[in-house]
Amino acid sequence: MALSFSLPSSYLFPRSFNFPTRFRAAAVTGEQSAHFLQAPGKVVVRNGESGMDLEVLYDDGSGTLSVKDYLDAAREIIRPDGGPPRWFCPPECGQPIKDAPLLLFLPGIDGTGFGLILHHKSLGRVFEVRCLHVPVSNRSPFEELVGFVEHSVKFESRLSPNKPIYLVGDSFGGCLALAVAARNPEIDLVLVLVNPASSFGKSQLQPFLPLMEALPSNFHFALPYVLSFVMGDPVKMAMASVIDGLPPQQTLDVLLKSLTSLLPMLSDLAEIIPKETLVWKLLLLKKASAYVNSRLHAIKAAVLVLSSGKDNLLPSGDEADRLWSSLENCRVRYFKDSGHTLLLEDGINLLTIIKGVNMYRRSRQIDFVEDYLPPTLEEFKRTFEQENRLFHLAMSPVMLSTLSDGTIVKGLSGVPNEGPVLLVGYHMLMGLELTPFYEGFLREKRIIIRGMAHPFLFGSVRETSRQEISQLDAMSVFGALPVTPRNLYRLFSKKSFVLLYPGGAREALHLKRNCSTYKSMMVLRARKVNNHFNKSFIFDGEQYKLFWPEQPEFVRMAARFDVTIVPFGVVGEDDIAENLSSPFGSLTATLCGSENAENSQALNQELYLPGLLPKIPGRFYYCFGKPIEMHGMKHIISDRECAIALYLQIKSEIENMITYLKRKREEDPFRSIFPRIIYQTSWGVEFVPTFEP
Repeated sequence: MALSFSLPSSYLFPRSFNFPTRFRAAAVTGEQSAHFLQAPGKVVVRNGESGMDLEVLYDDGSGTLSVKDYLDAAREIIRPDGGPPRWFCPPECGQPIKDAPLLLFLPGIDGTGFGLILHHKSLGRVFEVRCLHVPVSNRSPFEELVGFVEHSVKFESRLSPNKPIYLVGDSFGGCLALAVAARNPEIDLVLVLVNPASSFGKSQLQPFLPLMEALPSNFHFALPYVLSFVMGDPVKMAMASVIDGLPPQQTLDVLLKSLTSLLPMLSDLAEIIPKETLVWKLLLLKKASAYVNSRLHAIKAAVLVLSSGKDNLLPSGDEADRLWSSLENCRVRYFKDSGHTLLLEDGINLLTIIKGVNMYRRSRQIDFVEDYLPPTLEEFKRTFEQENRLFHLAMSPVMLSTLSDGTIVKGLSGVPNEGPVLLVGYHMLMGLELTPFYEGFLREKRIIIRGMAHPFLFGSVRETSRQEISQLDAMSVFGALPVTPRNLYRLFSKKSFVLLYPGGAREALHLKRNCSTYKSMMVLRARKVNNHFNKSFIFDGEQYKLFWPEQPEFVRMAARFDVTIVPFGVVGEDDIAENLSSPFGSLTATLCGSENAENSQALNQELYLPGLLPKIPGRFYYCFGKPIEMHGMKHIISDRECAIALYLQIKSEIENMITYLKRKREEDPFRSIFPRIIYQTSWGVEFVPTFEP
């Protein structure tokens, strides 16, 4: 049943509080003030109307706040004032970029509104963040809280009808978000549910609810132990204040100090959530769960569920399964080693997760060009210096580029510093060259490469209800977007650096071809049904072969926008793995007469995961050719013969660079990983020399 609930805006967004606080009340109207942010060596002024873009590898403030700050803030805000629920804007958030969408944080059973504190600075750069605070003595029923949030959502939707509103619901807040979305399917909402309490009916605490109601007040001392059980892993929470990249011994020392200071503070949870409040909140959870589960069918909003595998309060993994199958537009990111308080744990960056699933937008539809946010310094360090560090050390990539006079030099100095630039090259097996490629451009030139990728990689069809964060999420964070003519057109208009593989998935997955000789390591038996006979086929590799379509469209578009084309070659896949298998479906299409499969367009190419046999790692070698200036070549747009000639010239240059690298790597004394390990161990450095170009 729909509820009629209205409150004046002064109640929803109060101008001040009755007691001094470390935060400010959320305001709907009024002049925006400038906020001065101190950066290394300079002062940056950010204002909501300035339209200032974010810098590449900007500091998002991750890691500057910890669980201790949460407990300090919670102790400060719980002082009774007799007031109603209200919104506040954390001062750490500052002023967001222009046209930033609104993000409303709906807290868990603590009700403080500070459950997002570790993410205030990073989210505050790209969202207008407001947090809901429910005073500890407030006893508003669930329907009233839903009406309160709903009224705020409707008010903001009328102010900005073309922008989405993000509802980040933590535990109990997840029920609030689901209820508001079910009652307002016409409003553009994006729900981020963190271990939502819609599964409270199956919670382990459900049988203890009658016992807690009967518990005498003098047993209040036992409450912190119950709450610490709910909070999750204190070690992971303490790790949130440990700086990444420290030596092991120093990391252990900092962790022990953080843990030692954190554990005594957990006893303060009894003040943050007194026994009477906890019992009331558990009853609220029971009602909220029943309310929401009867209305899931009405939810039309986009939903992202973040679920923990070690949630001691709720069966969050099972609930993610249920919501994923029940909601029509639901995606999941599963954290198997995390506890209930996911947002307070180390290694969790909510903004990175949202960017990785391509759910950040500032209008009604996702715009992969305008809505893209540059990677942060923290994302760069975590991705390349932690998660992919061993891969980088094993591959020890060599980057070469060609100057305008044709001289080949080490590094990327031959690649232009200003766009628009189109990087066109060879796609190695499984795209293994991409990680060092992106890292090299960001580290040396601080340039974002917008990689054109198969549209299949950006959908949810490939995902499951226990989908963990993957390399595909990182691709989106660092600039990948679906390959479409419109996206390419708009990127060139913005003078971007674009990475294009004309061979697409066909080239990267090395589709095997049948041959009559026994040169391959893999034998696949395929039945040709229409002729009713069996036949064995042997497959050889396709490494370092270009499979480009016939249409030179990217050349014409480059001429239209005066783009500089930089061809490049890369080798090393044969030194890391052997491709063993081909997809039966794709192979069958070839055997049955689809011989033009290698010329199919990127959008029609079938994707599969080939079988790989690892080898002792060799080394990756990249060579970027002499830049081809398209300025003054507008005639190519209408002259098909000239376009084809330039197209074939670029393809030939890439093949020549591959041949050059294959020949020159024989001169590299550090091509194998073993000499590199000896060199790095002896000299204590990560950089390893190579041949002279």
